[in-house]
Amino acid sequence: MLPRRQAAQQPLSIALPQRYTTDVIQITPDMAIDESELGWAFVRAGGPGGQHVNKVSTAVELRFDAARSPNLPDDVRRRLRELAGRRMTADGLLIIDARRFRSQDENRQDALARLLELLRAAATPPKPRRRTKPTRASREKRLDAKRRRSAAKRLRGSRPDDN
Repeated sequence: MLPRRQAAQQPLSIALPQRYTTDVIQITPDMAIDESELGWAFVRAGGPGGQHVNKVSTAVELRFDAARSPNLPDDVRRRLRELAGRRMTADGLLIIDARRFRSQDENRQDALARLLELLRAAATPPKPRRRTKPTRASREKRLDAKRRRSAAKRLRGSRPDDN
């Protein structure tokens, strides 16, 4: 241990966790959500960590009310509901559970990254399906297969009597 005088001369270097200082979270160049729309809950997570895991709430539950968010267009909200699946409640509340890491801050960043990934996927409109005609070869192949199946089934039919 350093004497008191030398300890005061040592530079204080504490690794502070990265905080989210921005008030607006940019999703796409023309769409952003306010950080105040996000709700964070911290719960105890199981898994490796020994005794530490029973004492510290490292798992993160991120809640985003997509149904009442003024910053989401209706089409994005509709696609988000389809993409989110079971993670979205009937009321339109999106819940992301992050417990992959042992530290709360890493789980918090993971949950936010997963939310942004989901919102960006919902923000991109699907490509319209272009109708195509089946080729002549594929039609002939299909009809030929039908003929062969029909012939095989016809042979299974009634047998002539041997009397």
